[in-house]
Amino acid sequence: MKVDCVALILGRKGSKGLPGKNTMRLHGRPISHYSVMAALSSKYISEVYLSTDDSKIKDDVSEFNIKIIDRPLELCTDSALFEDALIHGYREIIKRRNKKPDMLVILMCNVVTVDNVLIDNAIDALLKDNNADSAVTVSILNMYSPLRARKLDKTGYLEPFVPFESFGDPETLSCDRDSQGDVFFADMSHSVSRSRALDDIENGLLPQKWMGKKIIPIYNSYGCDIDLPWQVSASQWWLENTSSNK
Repeated sequence: MKVDCVALILGRKGSKGLPGKNTMRLHGRPISHYSVMAALSSKYISEVYLSTDDSKIKDDVSEFNIKIIDRPLELCTDSALFEDALIHGYREIIKRRNKKPDMLVILMCNVVTVDNVLIDNAIDALLKDNNADSAVTVSILNMYSPLRARKLDKTGYLEPFVPFESFGDPETLSCDRDSQGDVFFADMSHSVSRSRALDDIENGLLPQKWMGKKIIPIYNSYGCDIDLPWQVSASQWWLENTSSNK
């Protein structure tokens, strides 16, 4: 089926949590290459755009046939929201193409846990379900069930983050991490959103409102955007064991 699909990759300089996360090298390549290669290898994506303020990222991807969007300074601060940079890039793509794409593949420079197979699976799923707003990669991480989440009470002791009654009868709960069924996390390896979800982003489901409300899961063995040192080795494992780009 014919579909107008473009990719937008986002990455800025100046990360505080993990300095250089968008320009580090993994397996002999700049980290930004992995999202670019995944997008360019998709059977559906016709154009690839990169939104950034970082000249190093631009240099890193210069060997590829992609288009650069210069991100405004006000969208490059620590307080700037990812979704605001995303919408800026989306609108710039519409301006340059003089039309909206049917779907936007949303990627990040600090992600390697994505390939063309995951992207095309998401687009295939959306083509089969016109009611869906988006299709996104998810990891099943039952050890992080909200049943196990805690917060500090006023005296400094741990208490449930979510009242146990929210899960049903507390008498049926247990320490078994699988007792509540599978726990799905949008792992941020990619999102494929229809334009209508981006146009109506204010009514999207928190916290990633660009995904809309009807979201199809695309199963990943594991995925993440790299923000902490331990995620580097986890992403390397994925490259060595899962990726079609290995």
